[in-house]
Amino acid sequence: MALNADTRYSTSASRVDAAELDAGLRKYMLGVYNYMASGLLVSAVVSLLVANSETAMQTIFGSGLGIVVMLAPIGILMVMSFAQNKLSTPMIQGLYWAMVTMFGISFSTIFFRYGLGDIVRVFFITSAAFAGLSLFGYTTKKSLSGWGSFLVMGLIGIVIASVVNMFIGSSMMQFVISVLGVVIFAGLTAYDTQRIKTTYIAHRMQGDVAVRSAVMDAVGLYLNFVNLFMMLLHLFGGGDD
Repeated sequence: MALNADTRYSTSASRVDAAELDAGLRKYMLGVYNYMASGLLVSAVVSLLVANSETAMQTIFGSGLGIVVMLAPIGILMVMSFAQNKLSTPMIQGLYWAMVTMFGISFSTIFFRYGLGDIVRVFFITSAAFAGLSLFGYTTKKSLSGWGSFLVMGLIGIVIASVVNMFIGSSMMQFVISVLGVVIFAGLTAYDTQRIKTTYIAHRMQGDVAVRSAVMDAVGLYLNFVNLFMMLLHLFGGGDD
């Protein structure tokens, strides 16, 4: 049966729209991953520089400044989350770089607990796992939205258990926290990747809105990566408890 002109035009328009959406999605996701990867690079470089500077370590962690450095990323993250629509694009970007820098300073202490070889090995393990999980979240046709509440509750449980274990100091409890943490942050990686994809498809952000959104999405993936890395490091890093 021959198609009339209107039907052919509608089909052609649909194909063009789908192609534009696909191109826009790939560009947006690439932007998110570029921010995340750049943030990890900044954190790694900063942590190495600080760890190799005795003066910096004594100045920061030999005083109350260490507590400020540890809490600063949380404060920055809260500002970014609650004031995202009120802050300019350069401000959002600046806060992101400040956050990953503060995390980098905080991570410098792991070089005194774990060997460089162990850290590099676990980093590559984390990278491979993260890539696979993110790819799964991006390509799966199954909705992962039902995972959200479960993962959030698990995350809250890990935070509470970690605080309690700061006072108890139980190695067994730390092992359980690390195992559960790997499961939860693995799930969050897949869940967040799919959420980012579906949100872009629904809203097709452009301009400054897209940039701010990409930075915030990169924050989520960055946090998933570093937490997954730390949990795996606790399990396989070989450091002394």
